[in-house]
Amino acid sequence: MYSKEKGITRASDYYLYFPSAIAARLYLYPVATGHFFYEPGYLRRRNHYDNFLLMHILDGTCTGACQGRPFTASKDQIVLMDCYEPHEYGNMESDTTLEVAWLHFDGPLARSYYEIITASRGNVLTLPNSYPVAHNMRKILRLFRESAPIREASVSAYITQILTELLNGRSDADASTSRSSVIESSLAYINEHFSEPVSLETLAQNSNLSPYYFTRVFTAETGFTPHQYLIATRLNSAKYLLKTPGMSIKEIAFACGFNSESSFCSTFKKWENTTPSEYRAHAAIE
Repeated sequence: MYSKEKGITRASDYYLYFPSAIAARLYLYPVATGHFFYEPGYLRRRNHYDNFLLMHILDGTCTGACQGRPFTASKDQIVLMDCYEPHEYGNMESDTTLEVAWLHFDGPLARSYYEIITASRGNVLTLPNSYPVAHNMRKILRLFRESAPIREASVSAYITQILTELLNGRSDADASTSRSSVIESSLAYINEHFSEPVSLETLAQNSNLSPYYFTRVFTAETGFTPHQYLIATRLNSAKYLLKTPGMSIKEIAFACGFNSESSFCSTFKKWENTTPSEYRAHAAIE
């Protein structure tokens, strides 16, 4: 369909889609997709649209705001927006057309992808190579343009590939200090030293980051604070040892990095909703 909206040229086309019940439960799915040319002065403002928006800037400059945060995106950058919240975008240039390939999408994992990507990288993303994102967006748009059968699992895979690329992609400026490699090193350190005292300051220093920034990046990448991940690692080790006869609960507590048996028991109860003794007894019955 060709757009008749004021401020969008007639060469702009878009397509709408309503997912099946299965797709709505299982997949990432398109809500609408298109290729628009926005004239100077165009502005779209919404209180909500109840999905997520991915925009690949093909030419010109896009300005807008998402959740009260202003942004500017230039050619070849990617914009990812939460349209459940108030948002706006447009072409505030005086004499340049804004060209955008866009995709509104949703699905059970859409918000998780959005939150993880934007927590560490913001709403405007720069990739060293935007071809994988552009290629998958073109494949989705081509299906609608050619009225081809929409195989929802395949389209979900295209969207997943796009979001995974945004999750893993790094700009040239970020390449030397890849957050993923920093966190991988920290996870390896915790898994190797969890039975010893491990401080936030040590982890941050090993990563050449401030404790505040390290915590922010670690949480965005793993879903846990450094302290939560350390405790989870210690408890996972303890649960393994509790299923193995021959060690007392006190010995297990110290072997897993706790400074006392009482501290171990109270932490285990808080996290696992059972005591170490009860866990051991239940494991023996199984």
